Amino acid sequence: MKAPRIEFCGEWYDITPGEPFFVGRESDLIIDENPFLHRRFLSISHENDLWWLSNVGNLLAATVTDTTGQVQAWLAPGARLPVVFPELQVMFSAGSTTYEFTIHSEPEYFGTTSLTTMQAGTTTVGPVHLTSSQRLLIVALAENVLKQDSPGRGEIPASADAAARLGWTQTAFNRKLDNVCDKLDRIGVRGLRGGRGKLATGRRSRLVEYAVSSRLVDSDDLVLLDRERSEAPGSTDS
Repeated sequence: MKAPRIEFCGEWYDITPGEPFFVGRESDLIIDENPFLHRRFLSISHENDLWWLSNVGNLLAATVTDTTGQVQAWLAPGARLPVVFPELQVMFSAGSTTYEFTIHSEPEYFGTTSLTTMQAGTTTVGPVHLTSSQRLLIVALAENVLKQDSPGRGEIPASADAAARLGWTQTAFNRKLDNVCDKLDRIGVRGLRGGRGKLATGRRSRLVEYAVSSRLVDSDDLVLLDRERSEAPGSTDS
């Protein structure tokens, strides 16, 4: 079985059969020198006639989806899943930065369409209905990620900066962020709550991971940001 290849920031990386391929701060694929990132966070290895993506870190989690965004897995520390789609998108956050790379494989064990999905220990993403303001909020947080031409890295803005980008008060922004996180938590999206009813401290990054990987928002939505600013009270735009 031919080894998969990895695409990150426009560059391609080959995996040597018989040797695990590591992704992290000091690995075969050096993602970044970000101190919040594990030295070795993820690994890709061959076992039992399958290639496996494993989380070998002890703190961070990754979001893994197929190209349609309909099948999604939450890869927690110690977890692993088989690489069974021709392309897998892998997203994760360390500090205020969200990273993304793609695993490309030749064999296709499973395929997805707009009508059907197949899953193996993963979540099938159903329709999520967002209000216009909830969509705007997500796009403002995901702006830097959505602007990427190829899988790479994007900074997640602070709530105050995202609110200013939209022309909202921070109080209004935080209230809408609470609402959208509550809505997604109720349908089973993990990582938005920190336990005992509390919202997770890294919920902005996790929200971006989920929304981008599940195609809840995409680059076509970026136009909404400038439209919101131009229509805001007191705007000088024509």
